[in-house]
Order: sequence, then structure tokens, then C-alpha cells
Amino acid sequence: MATYNKVLIALDFHGDNDQIIEKGKQIAADNGSGLHLIHVNEPITMAYTADGMSFNDQVIALEASIRKESREKMDNLGSEMNIAEDRRLVREGVPAREIHEVVKELGIDLIVMGTHGQSGLKLLLGSTANSVLHGVSCDVLTVRVYDA
Repeated sequence: MATYNKVLIALDFHGDNDQIIEKGKQIAADNGSGLHLIHVNEPITMAYTADGMSFNDQVIALEASIRKESREKMDNLGSEMNIAEDRRLVREGVPAREIHEVVKELGIDLIVMGTHGQSGLKLLLGSTANSVLHGVSCDVLTVRVYDA
């Protein structure tokens, strides 16, 4: 069985993150691993316009608000878990790409993330967990979470 020195818990800040966090903490404790957290904000890429009215300012304000809230959630969670500030990552971009970059930058051995077991059209289009799995050389543990 592999020994994991650096474990990355990928979070989306949905209500089911507790299950993912507990599994990551358990594995880190069992292996004496360093624990890292990551959340990736996906940019709102469309600028909405209607009848000559631009909503760019509102979109920019919304993105800034999302960034601020994500940082606050990450800092609160990291403090509760006693994780150093430099191991609490909030990134911007496509989640799978950002996670791939962090894995390379930090030499992560294991990613722990959730999956909702999608089917139908969502499965056909792919999920973040699937995209992460097929782009990294380290192990990926997907924790099956269920919507309440």
C-alpha cells in the first residue's frame, strides 16, 4: 500500500464537504501526511448585455464577492483544522487544470475529492472528478457524496 506524504483535499464548499474532509483527515493521520486544502473559483465568463445595457460591472462585483467569500470560508476551515495558511489554496480557473497545477507544484501524493455519481448528460460531458483523475500521476480518492 502506498504511503502518502502530501494529501490535497479538493473542496467545492457545498454542504457535503464534511464527508470529504473527514476522509482526507483520516488518511493524512494514518500516513503522517501533510494536509493541503484547495478550492477553485470558476470565473463567470459571460458578460451579459441586453438592449444596450451592460451588466459587466455586476458580473465583476459578483466575482469579487465570490472570491472574498471563498477566501473567508477557506481561512475559517483551515483555522479549525489547524492547517497553515500557505496550505489553504484558493485558485481561479478551471478546477481540474488548477488542481493539476497544484499537484505538480507541491508534489502531492493523493487528492481526496467528492463525486456525486452523475449519470446521463452530466456523465457524458464529464465531471471535475473525472477530469482530475485523467490528468494527474498521483492517486485520486473520490468520496461518494449524496445530495440531501
